[in-house]
Order: sequence, then structure tokens, then C-alpha cells
Amino acid sequence: MNGRERMDLAMRLGIPDRVPVMCQLSLGHYFLNAGLDAIEIWHDTPTFAEALIRLQGRYGFDGILINLPGRDPEWRRAIVRIERQGTDRIVHWKNGWHTIAPDDDNPHVFQADGTRFFPSFESIDPERLFYVEPHDLSAITWPCSWGFDGRPAEPGPDFFPPWHFDTIRTVAERVGHEVSVHGEIFSPFSQLLELLDYTNGLMALLDDPGKVTACLDRLTEGAIALGRGQVEAGAHAVLISSAFAGGGLISRDHYETFVLPYERRVVDGIRDRFDVPVYTHTCGAIGDRLDLMEATHTRGIDTLDPPPLGTVDLAEAKAQTAGRLFIKGNIDPVNTVLLGTEDDVRVAARERLAVGGPGGGFILSTACSVAPAAPPANVLALRESVEQWGRYPDVGR
Repeated sequence: MNGRERMDLAMRLGIPDRVPVMCQLSLGHYFLNAGLDAIEIWHDTPTFAEALIRLQGRYGFDGILINLPGRDPEWRRAIVRIERQGTDRIVHWKNGWHTIAPDDDNPHVFQADGTRFFPSFESIDPERLFYVEPHDLSAITWPCSWGFDGRPAEPGPDFFPPWHFDTIRTVAERVGHEVSVHGEIFSPFSQLLELLDYTNGLMALLDDPGKVTACLDRLTEGAIALGRGQVEAGAHAVLISSAFAGGGLISRDHYETFVLPYERRVVDGIRDRFDVPVYTHTCGAIGDRLDLMEATHTRGIDTLDPPPLGTVDLAEAKAQTAGRLFIKGNIDPVNTVLLGTEDDVRVAARERLAVGGPGGGFILSTACSVAPAAPPANVLALRESVEQWGRYPDVGR
């Protein structure tokens, strides 16, 4: 059984030959470990696709999460120069903006006056919203535009440029018969917080909840369109990134108002057209809202952060979701994978396999992203663990 088959069975609550393993790697981890230039990984579609495939092969993952959009193939023409400044490199663009690109973390884009741009909530017209892509080469713009030419992207079927889906196409063409390929979209709530900056976004929930819901309604349509486009481009599953919906940020009541109905529409909108798993990534304290997450019609829950990073007990999550949702994660990415030893990783993996594996519907993974400086040997120990202790029908015995 290959990785694609194994992942598909697990996500559809079947029992494969062994528990699949698949982690989300931070962009910084690709920068440090793929053997490719970090600026090229972030800015260039073929280079990022190569980085994804290299580390999937190195770690033996059964799936690949494509967590950057495709890029304009002409992006280099917008550059004036690139210079080194300490541990960062600075990309100077022809429009006067610049990107600070660390060697081990996500780049950030600054305008000519040296500030990062976030529009005010008052300036947002909900009718002009469609989708917010914070990882565009020019980062957040308002009205939304792609790259540095400043031309607004009109809401509707032509909003996403054709190259937006090129990374998925490239990866799917190269590994799609053997490895599960997953697209990533931002939830409507995450899009709004990325657009406004997090503090301002959370304050908007209190200041004008009616306008917030109008914004979320529009952003839902864009998320559906993007998810459908990813599947058409070759994705076998779609991850909804809903990182800001945990208990450390919003209450259950706010989740029911500002997250649940919109994510349900996204899941249903993709699955109305395509029979693919659509699942949800929410970090941190989600032990009190697994039932609300299930009510979004999601097919699976990703991260399941254990204490002290989160509040999820894997046995409780397994009992609460068994037979209805697949679950993925629960390995502490900081205290175990970043700071621990290979033996620490194996012990944690064996414990999770024994709890999550029986009956299927479990994917072994770090709870959240693998940190930039996580030792590759520790990440590889996850694959070694499923080979040793994750084989069905012996899982959990």
C-alpha cells in the first residue's frame, strides 16, 4: 500500500496496512533542511515544489501539505537587488517596498515607509472582499492585488490567477500516484484576522459584530472557490487552516457565532462538488470545542495539541470522535520533537499509536508545525515508529 492509499483510507475511517505519518513542516524547516535557497523556496513555485518533495522523501511521510500558493513566474523581474543584513536578507522591489527574509523563518513585506500594512476595519468594504492570501509575495494589500503591480483582484471566478495553483499541479504530477497531496486554505475567520492584524481583528468582534459577519460571509465564498480550485489542480484533500479559533483566543460562544457557520459552508461547498476529505487545523486549547468543530461538518481534526501547549487528551478525543472523524497529531512539536531526543520521540509516538491507532482513523503527526530547528533525526523517528509499532492489526496490543 502506498502513501496516497494509506492516507485516503485513514481519512475515510478505514484501516490501512499501518498508521500513516504526515507532519506539517514550518517554512523555516524547509529553508534550513531542503538544501535549497530560502528566498527561492518562498518566492519560486518550482523551488518550493522541489523542497516539499525532498523532505517528504527524506522523512517518509505519506502525505505532503502544500502551504504556500503558486507564484507569478515573472517575480524576479520586480526585484532591484538582494542584500545580506546579519542573519536576514533584504529583497528590494521596484515599487519601493522590501522583504526581510530570515534564514529560518517566514519573510515579511514592508512598504516604502518601513511599516507592514494592515488596513483599518473601518476602511474595509465587505462587498470588496473575496479571499485574503497573507502569503502572497506582496503580503496583505487592500484592495487585494497580486504581487507588486497594484492592480486590484476582482471578486469572483477570475480572482485567483492561473499560476496560483501551480505548486499543487507540479507536486501532484510528480508524486500524486504515490503520495497524498493536500491543499491548504485559510478559514474565513483566519482570513479576517490576517487582514486586520490579530489584535484589531479580535477587537472588531466586540466593536461591530454585524460588519464582522458580513466580512466572513464574503470570505467564505472565496475559500470555497480556492478549495475547489485546489482539488481541480490535483489535491487529494483540503486542509482548512483555522489557527485562531482555539480557547486561548475566543470563547465557545464566539466560535459558534464567528467560526462554525462559515467553516460549515466551506466544507459543504467543497464537498458538494468533490468527494475529497476536508479537515481542520486549529491550534492550542481545543479540548473544550471538539464537538463544535465536528458541527462544521469537517471530516477530521488536525493538531490536537497536548498539554502544556494545548488541552487535548488523545484518549478523550479518540472516544469523542471515533467512527465519525479522523484525528491527526498530538505529538508535542516543541518539548518532544524540537527539544527532545530520538528516544523521546519514539516513546511519545508509541504512546499515541497505542491510543489513537486502534480502529483506524488516526494519522501520526506533530500537533502543530515541525519547528525550523527541529533535528531531522527526530522527525524521521516518527516514520520509524509507525513501521515498528503502527502496523495493523497489531496496533494497540
